[in-house]
Amino acid sequence: MRKEEHFARRLKVQDNINTDYVISGRYKFRIQDPKELSKHIFEDIDPEFASRVKKGDILVAGENFGCGSSREQAPQALKIAGFHAVVAKSFARIFYRNAFNLGMMLIESDTSFIDDGDTVEIDIDRGRLEDVSKGLSFEIKPIPSVMKKLLEDGGVIEHFKKYGGFKFDE
Repeated sequence: MRKEEHFARRLKVQDNINTDYVISGRYKFRIQDPKELSKHIFEDIDPEFASRVKKGDILVAGENFGCGSSREQAPQALKIAGFHAVVAKSFARIFYRNAFNLGMMLIESDTSFIDDGDTVEIDIDRGRLEDVSKGLSFEIKPIPSVMKKLLEDGGVIEHFKKYGGFKFDE
């Protein structure tokens, strides 16, 4: 994977962002179209949040991001909204797995130094997260090779279509 530069979109509320904050429960079953659902991300925290997201942005959060329900709508809505990745101090286990299954990159690193709108670079190969705006650089937790393969293939379903099953040998 190559070094990639993106703009950060930071949430006002940092820690323990549950999946109901990502996409409100009132929409989870009422709106079936994923594109329409993605227009409502973080609506209960910041009603204008979704309108500011640009394709390729990186969502920045604190600890325990994605706690709560196990529904796939939360990471799916973030991906369809245009986020390239989510960077957080830590992720809830089920959200982590659902996101990679959908081909959504999650990066674990210190995020306290990133402000909304900063230019951020992720270098997976070097294991670095850089805030170019501030000239700061931090280590990221390595992404397991199986998860990297899922990202390259676009998620579990696309990986399965490509190989007719699971294939993770290099």
